[in-house]
Amino acid sequence: MWTRFLASAGLVLVLAAPTAAQPTSLQIFRGVQRQVLTYVHFTVFDSVSAQVKNGVVTLTGKVTMPFKRKDLEQRVAKLAGVTNVINQIEVLPASKSDDELRAGIANAIYGNSAFSRYANQVNPPIHIVVERGRVTLEGVVNNNVDRMMAYSIASSFQAFSVKNALRTDDEVKKELEKL
Repeated sequence: MWTRFLASAGLVLVLAAPTAAQPTSLQIFRGVQRQVLTYVHFTVFDSVSAQVKNGVVTLTGKVTMPFKRKDLEQRVAKLAGVTNVINQIEVLPASKSDDELRAGIANAIYGNSAFSRYANQVNPPIHIVVERGRVTLEGVVNNNVDRMMAYSIASSFQAFSVKNALRTDDEVKKELEKL
């Protein structure tokens, strides 16, 4: 069995070997990726990961609203080759202070001229997940300077903690080469 890790705009999917006469795991992966990234309500404040194995897709991550969890599951379930969807996506608790923290950090990062190339993308790659005052930055950026600058900006806000889970393009490429 082989596995692959791919990341794009906060979406990480693990692939497993395909079964005969069914869409390959890579085809299912691409479909899941498309369904998540084209979902109109998927924002930089959500983070969704998926594992694909023998037609079973396990969704994990965190979203800001309950309807997103259900909608993403339904979108993925309709894909050819998907036999089952195990939905482990968590809904972040409603919190005015978390919402203010999300907006402030997003505005500071994407309003910074160093990040304009990311801000202009349809699916900006830096995701800001805030849960009970704790911030996690997720996604893929071009280089370590961008990763550290985003972390520095996020750390300037009144959060209980800031975790930098951003990865660089080179790190993702190296992970793929190992497989």
